[in-house]
Amino acid sequence: MFNQETDFKLLRYSFSLAEDAKSRGIHPFSAVLVDEHGDILLEEINGYLPDFDMTGHAERVIMTRASKLYRPDFLNRCTLYVSAEPCAMCSGAIYWAGVGRVVYGLSEAKLKELTGNHPENPTLALPCRVVFESGQREVEVIGPLLEEEAEQVQHGVW
Repeated sequence: MFNQETDFKLLRYSFSLAEDAKSRGIHPFSAVLVDEHGDILLEEINGYLPDFDMTGHAERVIMTRASKLYRPDFLNRCTLYVSAEPCAMCSGAIYWAGVGRVVYGLSEAKLKELTGNHPENPTLALPCRVVFESGQREVEVIGPLLEEEAEQVQHGVW
């Protein structure tokens, strides 16, 4: 089911959600969970506002929702498309929820370059692959993908 065309389409959809969040004054990050057939199950944007929740990353929030709705054996056949590489916290949530595949746009390293030392996004220099590789099950990671497009979403925010 998943091929580069499908990955591009769904990743670009995550960019559009992030861009919409940005237009509303919300940090421009998003996550889209799809099943093994490519059908969208859940979508989420950054949850920092309105309560200034530093843990309100789109990936963490969507994984909390997903783990309440679906069992890990089902999520293992799902893909999470994210506008930017999951941080260590979000990678942990993805791992614990059971998602089997992650496709991301902007790398954590590039995001750190863009945000600098911004107090609302103290980016970690820890690739999601490192977090996943320390686990006991495999999580397939594809990214960075369409990174220049993903980067454009972040311009003017940090």
